[in-house]
Amino acid sequence: MPSMGNNTEVSEFILLGLTSAPELQLPLFIMFTLIYFVTLAGNLGMMTLILLDSRLHTPMYFFLSNLSLVDFCYASTVTPKVMAGLLMEDKVISYHACAAQMFFFAAFASVENFLLASMAYDRFAAVCKPLHYSTTMTTSVCACLAIGCHVCGLLNASIHVGETFSLSFCESNVVHHFFCDVPVVMSLSCSDRHVNELVLVYVASFNVFFALLVILVSYLFIFVTILKMRSAAGYQKALSTCASHFTAVSIFYGTVIYMYLQPSSSHSMDTDKIASVFYTMVIPMLNPLVYSLRNKEVKSAFKKVVLEGKFFLRF
Repeated sequence: MPSMGNNTEVSEFILLGLTSAPELQLPLFIMFTLIYFVTLAGNLGMMTLILLDSRLHTPMYFFLSNLSLVDFCYASTVTPKVMAGLLMEDKVISYHACAAQMFFFAAFASVENFLLASMAYDRFAAVCKPLHYSTTMTTSVCACLAIGCHVCGLLNASIHVGETFSLSFCESNVVHHFFCDVPVVMSLSCSDRHVNELVLVYVASFNVFFALLVILVSYLFIFVTILKMRSAAGYQKALSTCASHFTAVSIFYGTVIYMYLQPSSSHSMDTDKIASVFYTMVIPMLNPLVYSLRNKEVKSAFKKVVLEGKFFLRF
């Protein structure tokens, strides 16, 4: 019988999924399959494009490639299991598989959280201090920021999974969700989880609000700089970058704050599932579009790769 910390009688969990209505299973499966395909194609394509085109070997696209990698892994942690549950009614997940899914989901979500902050700082350096940009965002600085994001993500995931699976699960093993999310699994415990819930809220609050503080301060300086710009082209370019970033930031942080920074007694399972769909499936699909496909440099690089591919096929 599995054991992590305290002894438990639960050896597996049952994921109830998004809905129990049979008529919705196939339409949802088709929809999530399309979303997952677009997510994989968009993120893998973005990483490949940035790798192949030397013009995109800049700090901004370095962070975008990291974000695409995280989104690819992020979506792959949850979506395939959801699709299997819809198509084959495979709702059972083992104790250790549940812990693994929770760990990787929390890790990649945390990495994305800190990457968004790093990207905001990069935009601050580019817009507010353009003359010092090359000396501020050096290769070593970018590498340290990226490594720091991943290390913080792994530490955060270790804390959440450790706090959750140190509890005993001796009653219900039915997870009222479509994946092993921390608050939902923790609510199944028959142990006193008050301290564990406080740790969850405090750690999540620190991570979210620290990243949000960096983002808000960075964009405050960016907006002040934009207002001082005399060039209409520079004004429009900077404003477009901010608008795209804030679109993704508002969706990501809105759902995260709603899910994790409220007491468990305030959670509604149905609304939680809807919110979770956004940050587990929709956001990883949208990020390549929001951040990159509206960018002229990316479009130019894409056309170059396509034309070179056609030229290569002729020979």
